[in-house]
Amino acid sequence: MESLKKYLGVVWILIGIYVGYDRVTDSLIKIGSDKLEDRVFGWVVLCVLVPIIVGGLILFGKYALDGEYKSDE
Repeated sequence: MESLKKYLGVVWILIGIYVGYDRVTDSLIKIGSDKLEDRVFGWVVLCVLVPIIVGGLILFGKYALDGEYKSDE
């Protein structure tokens, strides 16, 4: 079970990197749009949501790799 948790830690980190790349590129496309609502949404996603989501996924994966979720049973 502990090795599965460490494996899933790597998976969480990889998902965080992919989501960060995907959201940043999509936000930059929206920021360059002619519509005001797309530009505002792009800035909100880029400045607020991406750091929270990507940081959370990578930190969760790091803790899983470090063994922070070991059970003491």
